Amino acid sequence: MSNIYGVTLKSEGKIYYFNGEDLELEKNSYVVVETEKGIQLGKLMYKADNEKVNIPTSEMKKILRPASDEDYNNFLDNLKDAEKCLIKARNIADELGLSMSILDASFTLDRKQLLFNFIAEERVDFRELAKRLAGAYKTRIELRQIGARDKARTVCGIGQCGRTLCCSSFLNHIDSVTMNMAKNQNIALNPSKINGLCGRLLCCLTYEDDEYIRCGNGMPNVGQTVKTEFGKGKVISVDILNRKYKVDLDGVIKEIVLDSGDSSK
Repeated sequence: MSNIYGVTLKSEGKIYYFNGEDLELEKNSYVVVETEKGIQLGKLMYKADNEKVNIPTSEMKKILRPASDEDYNNFLDNLKDAEKCLIKARNIADELGLSMSILDASFTLDRKQLLFNFIAEERVDFRELAKRLAGAYKTRIELRQIGARDKARTVCGIGQCGRTLCCSSFLNHIDSVTMNMAKNQNIALNPSKINGLCGRLLCCLTYEDDEYIRCGNGMPNVGQTVKTEFGKGKVISVDILNRKYKVDLDGVIKEIVLDSGDSSK
């Protein structure tokens, strides 16, 4: 059975699973891994429990080898050089009058590829930019246009919950998030409350949506007039997860609990 390791490719970044085959590696050691973007250096965070990882090892990228001192020094040199490349790329883009914002630059460990991520309102013809960069750095250039969510994932940051953004720390796939999810959870539809740093709906709205739908079955909405054992009244608040709500009966407030005999306090 192959060894599976959790590896991060940047400080406090997302952890990816890699197939270590028969390698026995230590926690916090550095490894050279194969990724979709080429060969990169990563930090080994832990050895995973094969039974708890629901990704077949055949679909995982591989750990090629433990990183040597030379690998690590090359990685540090690449970081410094990538910062200089980023400045140059931005200057060239300005000279060409391209309506784009280049966010970052990164070399693969073997420097066979230099990747730039950028955002733009519309499609950008960056062929001349790529040509000039390839001429300057003598390597394959990739310019990738990303969206608002991908920008947040790349730049990282702290969410309104006080924790590192989910997309930058552990989410491997960003599910579709809809306004109905906020409505299901009875959250005020205030952009400052339901939008993340990316300006899009919070990814965490998806986490408990199924449970809110289940618990909200048969629950009234705030403002709705309902019949109770105490008479007709107007719903003034709801507690979906505890399946209870409060009703105003001509100035008398009663709490109705569903699935518990509709008792009141």
